[in-house]
Amino acid sequence: MRVIEITEAGAPDVLKLAEREVPKPGHGEILIKLAYAGVNRPDALQRAGAYAPPKGASDLPGLEASGTVAALGAGVSGWSVGDEVCALLPGGGYAEYATTPAAHALPVPKGMSLKEAACLPETFFTVWTNVFQRGELRAGERFLVHGGSSGIGTTAIQLAKAFGARVFTTVANAEKAAACASLGAERVINYRSEDFVEILKAQGGANLILDMVGGDYIPRNIRALADDGRLVQIAFLSGPKVELNFAQVMARRLTVTGSTLRPQSDLAKARIAEALHKQVWPLLESGAIAPVMDQEFALEDAAKAHARMEGSTHIGKIVLKIA
Repeated sequence: MRVIEITEAGAPDVLKLAEREVPKPGHGEILIKLAYAGVNRPDALQRAGAYAPPKGASDLPGLEASGTVAALGAGVSGWSVGDEVCALLPGGGYAEYATTPAAHALPVPKGMSLKEAACLPETFFTVWTNVFQRGELRAGERFLVHGGSSGIGTTAIQLAKAFGARVFTTVANAEKAAACASLGAERVINYRSEDFVEILKAQGGANLILDMVGGDYIPRNIRALADDGRLVQIAFLSGPKVELNFAQVMARRLTVTGSTLRPQSDLAKARIAEALHKQVWPLLESGAIAPVMDQEFALEDAAKAHARMEGSTHIGKIVLKIA
């Protein structure tokens, strides 16, 4: 099968087309003939040598994909060869075939294309577990998500709005602002000309903030939170180290937490998949929410896809067309 390998740690051009044997599904796994693969920031971090795959996972990048079930491993039930699925992968999505635990796959929502479905798993798993399970977002609360035009951001805006929250977000320009407003953001903040701290404080503070920027945003996030507010950190595009006065956390009863998805147990991911199927898949099938698509690239153009993502000009999700 054709695959994209990381030939060495480095810039996008280290991604090269190669050939490997088709993997075989192990116990509890399915083999998927991939149609599309989502492109995500963790893929770029892995390519740069900053995010090693967990033990036993494929060394190929790619954490989400869509396609058809090609084979079943021992002990698998609930799926049949030929079923259309989208799936969270431990790795290996930049290829024509990939294996994953059967419990990490979900049916393609009715009425949705395989191209759109490839954009669901990584982003929706991440948002659901961090915003709704860890962050405990509730209807009526003020929710701030940074990077609203990203795959995570466009997903978080829609889900938070669908579940009754008031949504605020930060973006870099007017085009991205318009896109976020169309998805349901009540207030879109241009971080180059406006101060999100002052805007949120004028509203009474954010009850929940989802941040992937880090760096000097961390103390600013703390100031922007309402009393009893929660900060959930999922990435550090501007770095993980900063000086922070934790007296504010104590005095205002703040919660600072965070998580990464890939290292979590198979059982934890299966439980997230189950919750998504019950609570979010009906919203996708009704058209109430939908993945925001940016651009499609051929598998062999994975380097161009990474360059676009790292240029931060995209709005929504970038995909690789496998077949």
